[in-house]
Amino acid sequence: MDPAVFLVALITVVGTAAVTIVKVARLWATRRESPSPDVTARLEALERVVQGLQQEQAETQERLDFAERLLSKAREERQIGS
Repeated sequence: MDPAVFLVALITVVGTAAVTIVKVARLWATRRESPSPDVTARLEALERVVQGLQQEQAETQERLDFAERLLSKAREERQIGS
């Protein structure tokens, strides 16, 4: 094999491997970074909003259950009275 061809092939293979390793290392390194303070603040705000919505949903469900019990009781009283 011609030394020039071997050298070109070797550089191509080593270069490709090096670029791949660098890309993987960068992805791995950025994955471990903690989110910025802005992202953290926005996430905390969203969590508070979700908690508020969950509370409202629970209260609405309680009201619906109460209304259903009243309607059921009224129907039973009408059936008994008939």
